[in-house]
Amino acid sequence: MTTDENSPARSAGGGPHHAPLGVTGPESAVAAVQKQLSGDDWEVTAYDNSRALVRAVEERDAVGGLAFGDDGVTVYTATAGGQMISNAISGLGTALAGQQHVPATVHDVVPFPKDDPRGTGLAAAALPMIFGGMLPAIALLQFFPGHANLRTRLAGVVAFALAGGAAVTAVLQFGIGTLDGDYWVTSLGLGLGMAALAIPFLGLESLFGYAGFGVGSVVMMFLGNPLSGLTTGPYWLPDGWSTLGQLLPPGASGSLLRANAFYGGTGAGGPALVLGLWTLAGVALMFAADRRRNGRAGREAGDAPAL
Repeated sequence: MTTDENSPARSAGGGPHHAPLGVTGPESAVAAVQKQLSGDDWEVTAYDNSRALVRAVEERDAVGGLAFGDDGVTVYTATAGGQMISNAISGLGTALAGQQHVPATVHDVVPFPKDDPRGTGLAAAALPMIFGGMLPAIALLQFFPGHANLRTRLAGVVAFALAGGAAVTAVLQFGIGTLDGDYWVTSLGLGLGMAALAIPFLGLESLFGYAGFGVGSVVMMFLGNPLSGLTTGPYWLPDGWSTLGQLLPPGASGSLLRANAFYGGTGAGGPALVLGLWTLAGVALMFAADRRRNGRAGREAGDAPAL
């Protein structure tokens, strides 16, 4: 059974793409599901029992799972890992239970907090995360123009990122109730995401002028944002686009936020590494611009006539 190719879920390439799905139960039932879901939507893995399946969902080895038993089908979801993929798993489990004429019971293993059960605040965090990287860069370029202020801009953007991460996390966690993790860890992760946007922006402007800043902004707004998978989770995007989205700061920042806020840091290493590399790349661009300026100044000094 696969997702209907003409359904709204498939619009614009949306729908499960090689999503890791766990199954457990009698061998015959598991084999039948593996054969039925042999397309590109799901990557089915068999587990020894329901406890192992639940642990796989908690550890992010699976986006959800199906447990087949004499009393029906138990569907395990993780809405905090992606609302749409969880809905797809629920629908899949209900359909398979209907084929067997048994009931289906849904258990949300990793839910959103009760104050925001649909994760509305998480969807609303996308633009603050991006603008939290763009606006500080714009402000610092205006207040501290010229190559002589590169280090001042770098220090300023780090301070802005830390403050912005703390502020956005406070609103999402204490104001809206969307997040449910360690506040300081989550805020530092968001701050890293904002820095991974702002510092490359500053580096591009320092080396290529406002044209470089503009190109970077367009890429992040019109490519990084829609491919971030912040609201859907990465498995709801086509494979290649999903990979690209997770290699850009918005996608990596969203994945890091999800890992810290809902999974106790499980799976945070990859996106943190991506953000760290973007930050270092931005710093490298700024120092390349600084070296170019110093080299030009040295040549001009050497060409000046002696008095």
